Amino acid sequence: MAEHTHVLFVEDDDVIREATQLALERDGFVVTAMPDGIAGLEAFRADRPDIALLDVMVPGMDGVSLCRRIREESTVPVIMLSARADSIDVVLGLEAGADDYVTKPFDGAVLVARIRAVLRRFGHASGSGTAAPAAQEQRGADGGVLTFGDLEIDTEGMEVRRGGRPVALTPTEMRLLLEFSAAPGTVLSRDKLLERVWDYGWGGDTRVVDVHVQRLRTKVGQDRIETVRGFGYKLKA
Repeated sequence: MAEHTHVLFVEDDDVIREATQLALERDGFVVTAMPDGIAGLEAFRADRPDIALLDVMVPGMDGVSLCRRIREESTVPVIMLSARADSIDVVLGLEAGADDYVTKPFDGAVLVARIRAVLRRFGHASGSGTAAPAAQEQRGADGGVLTFGDLEIDTEGMEVRRGGRPVALTPTEMRLLLEFSAAPGTVLSRDKLLERVWDYGWGGDTRVVDVHVQRLRTKVGQDRIETVRGFGYKLKA
């Protein structure tokens, strides 16, 4: 997967930037490393990388603002890097459109694993894979189209419409919606969603799930995904 995968890495600390770039290149990634947000945005527009790693605290344009600018133009996966695990840092990055985050200092092997997990998710949700098995079982006369009220999910074309109008989802949001639509009315725990959507076999921060669910609600309808207090979330059938 890493071969020829182009990573944009924005980090102002010279030591971290150079060491991480070398580690990623040893794993087969092609890396464009930039020291500030403005240079990072220019590199993104020029190179169109496969994934972006953005440090939160970079000069010129901070990582959260850069993530927002990238999201205005692309659904490319984004991982935020932060020296702090503060709720504000994490939530701001995720609300800006990031798919995941990693807290510094990080182990190089862990970072590579998270990058690969995000890329697998991206490939699946963008249509290079197949729909979730449970979703496949629910296909009927309309082929891969599932309908929930005014919400239509094309599990083959990876397209979503609400009230007949297209809904733009990031790959992570699409994968999350596929999990819900595969089992409408069934409560999915945060841990189960972390495992299925984020490919976390070792647990993870459930705030990632909560923020993505909230983002998804704003696009498919606030009442479409229900919170089951103390258990998780479910899609209203």
